[in-house]
Amino acid sequence: MSITGSKTDGVAVKLKYGMVGGGPGSFIGDVHRRAIALDGKVDLVAGSFSDVPDEVYETGHELGLGDERLYVTYQEMAEKEAAREDGIDFVVIVTPNFLHYPVAKAFLEVGIHVVCEKPLCFEVAQGEELKKIADAKGCLFGVTYTYTGHVMAKQARDMIAKGEIGEVRVVMAEYPQDWLIESDEELGMQGAWRTNPKLSGRSNCLGDIGSHAENMVNYMTGLKLKKLCAKMDTKVAGRTLDDNSQVLLEYENGATGTLWCSQIAIGNDNALRVRIFGKLGSIDFVQEDSNYMKVTKKGEPTQIYSRGTGAVGEVAGAFSRLPAGHPEGFFAAYANIYSAFAAAVYDKAAGKDVDEESYGYPTIDMGIDGVRFVNKCCDSNDAGSVWVDF
Repeated sequence: MSITGSKTDGVAVKLKYGMVGGGPGSFIGDVHRRAIALDGKVDLVAGSFSDVPDEVYETGHELGLGDERLYVTYQEMAEKEAAREDGIDFVVIVTPNFLHYPVAKAFLEVGIHVVCEKPLCFEVAQGEELKKIADAKGCLFGVTYTYTGHVMAKQARDMIAKGEIGEVRVVMAEYPQDWLIESDEELGMQGAWRTNPKLSGRSNCLGDIGSHAENMVNYMTGLKLKKLCAKMDTKVAGRTLDDNSQVLLEYENGATGTLWCSQIAIGNDNALRVRIFGKLGSIDFVQEDSNYMKVTKKGEPTQIYSRGTGAVGEVAGAFSRLPAGHPEGFFAAYANIYSAFAAAVYDKAAGKDVDEESYGYPTIDMGIDGVRFVNKCCDSNDAGSVWVDF
């Protein structure tokens, strides 16, 4: 395989990617494709979009791909794309959770960079194995924790790192939705697989959205968890996995926090919110109003920081796409993750040393931490909601 992340006569050659998953009825696969297309720097050239052959070809033809780059299995795709001179530069994995680990492993083993939906896998040992393979093969690995792509999330991260709100003392994260208030039989494909432990793992709600809330706290603050105590509820009759959960948090620096996630909270669409309270100030980020962020400094009135204005620093501002007042949102957040990942792939191909954390996309280490968080919450809950070390 020949990496195309290079320049010819000063003109950047487009990268090429393939997708596993994202076939008929897939919400997230379409989101990824649209987001990647925003910058026009990466082309979709191959796919194994389903485990149903007819659906692979149906989706591929709709996306303008020829039969020679459509694959019935991800194993065949990994093997044949690695052997092609014009093979893909990276693969995007948007399958149900249980397939993330084997698919990622298959592509890493043949030297293809990976971007994977969260959760990275089910077990910490699996994540550590993937990291070991990626390091050995020289592969980059991104995990699409969506909301880290928001400009104001990056602004919060930069401000906290610079000490603008002082040492963090308390965090409060919440992520309520209401789309799983019905029985599993009424949920359709998207809800059905998420509430099935064979496909989703040990947790539904905490694994699906609580992990986003935990990741956002970690991304913004850099705090490392010391221990936690979780209570995971199943409110809808007949459901196996949690649909409403609370977690008490304690961090290594002494900060404490709470995390609540729910998919039965009537009146909430996608209400991810993170509040961070430091010694010198506080930050309040609301995902549904992601172009703005409340900042309060000690002894000063609350300010509203607006994306696209001078209030936003150089680091976060580099990811801003539109002037202030022109809302950026979900697709732009994903696109920012892919823009950063593509930059790393280009630099890697050019022979540069690549420190993945410096590019601004969530790394495999964040993915492993997310897997550890979900499993530790399940361990705590299963033991009667006791404190467990992280």
